[in-house]
Amino acid sequence: MVYNGLSVTSLPLNPVKCMRYCHLAVVVAIWAFTLSGRHAGAQDQWTEFRGPTGQGHAAATADPPVTWSEQENVSWKTPIHGSGWSSPVVWNDQVWVTTATEDGKDNFAVCVDRQDGRIVHDLHVFHNEKPEDTRSYNSFASPTPAIEEGRVYVHYGSYGTACLDTADGHVIWERRDLPCNHWRGPGSSPIIFEDLVFIHFDGHDFQYIVALDKATGATVWKKDREIAYLSTDGDYRKAYATPQVIEANGRQQLISPCANGALAYDPRTGEVLWKVQWENHSVAARPLFDGNLLYLSTGFSKGDLWAVRPDGAGDVTASHVVWKRSKNVGSQPSPLLVDGLIYLVHDAGVASCVDAATGEEVWIKRWEGTFSSSPIFAGGRIYFSNKEGETTVLAPGKKYTELAKNKLDAGCMASPAALDKSLFLRTNTHLYRIDSPQ
Repeated sequence: MVYNGLSVTSLPLNPVKCMRYCHLAVVVAIWAFTLSGRHAGAQDQWTEFRGPTGQGHAAATADPPVTWSEQENVSWKTPIHGSGWSSPVVWNDQVWVTTATEDGKDNFAVCVDRQDGRIVHDLHVFHNEKPEDTRSYNSFASPTPAIEEGRVYVHYGSYGTACLDTADGHVIWERRDLPCNHWRGPGSSPIIFEDLVFIHFDGHDFQYIVALDKATGATVWKKDREIAYLSTDGDYRKAYATPQVIEANGRQQLISPCANGALAYDPRTGEVLWKVQWENHSVAARPLFDGNLLYLSTGFSKGDLWAVRPDGAGDVTASHVVWKRSKNVGSQPSPLLVDGLIYLVHDAGVASCVDAATGEEVWIKRWEGTFSSSPIFAGGRIYFSNKEGETTVLAPGKKYTELAKNKLDAGCMASPAALDKSLFLRTNTHLYRIDSPQ
């Protein structure tokens, strides 16, 4: 654990900092659409993959640093044993990640104290005798936990799902009877809605979504995918995407991407409301919603970005797709929507900005490095982290405005989290708390 003193500075108000107030209305609007059915105080925490809105937006009060390094603005740096690509989640003074042994035989949940970086819990959750060998494609701890007051839900695909008590770490319930040959390893993260936990299982042999009672772990509903798959090949049936609950057309919808398409379900019953189908596969990105249109990434194999109206019924592929974009759409990183603009980064390092209404390109920029983690919006700024450990910070807008590039010793597969003055970054070796100077 390494500490770095923070110097006290007095800075005049600057245009970059003013941007966060300009975008405040947008952030509040997104919360209004995406927080329906969730806990009222959850927006002040980092509760799941891509934060409290599920769309990569931090709370309006967040103001993480613009610059850092191994020697600058690091409050603590804590080693995390094993290997895992799950992103950190934060509730009050706890930061949780999952990890696993390199061979995938043992799964762990690690809780770090938010204030000083010490390990609070290092919990062995599951042992697996014969895990699939997917190390060259994935980790054995890629799904991000979901957290709420008193409970954290950790998920390792078909190897097991557990609800843990955040105070003492004991297992409240677990499920190890949900089968799936993930083919390239699990990646979908659980999310909480009202009294339910939703989980995707999209693999070679089984493709379904399940809703569990969050208090007991019992199955409330389970639905096989009603999708016409293009092939029996495992790559064309698997997916890694995390669902998103929205409210549109006067009803709540669970938007659930899978291989070869996406479905909208009634979140309480599992009834299929509508679906779209595409020819790509292995979707990883989480959906975006601006209150009018859904934005869906279609996955690998020349993946596209689709804008879809969520007010249809049945198969709406031919009737409700407003636009499609195929140029420089990444396979792994989720896109980010800020003030009518969508920011993307291709796995190979091509960043771009497109108009959310039309899909037309606004700007494009080639970066060094490769990308897997998803960008976030915090303090009026956008943060992109790559596999080489460099985070590029941008000011949002129709003109490309780079504010900083910040390098750490190891790379990032996980997406960052932002709360208050802090940025929580997980690299391949450590979890960092990086802070704005006070």
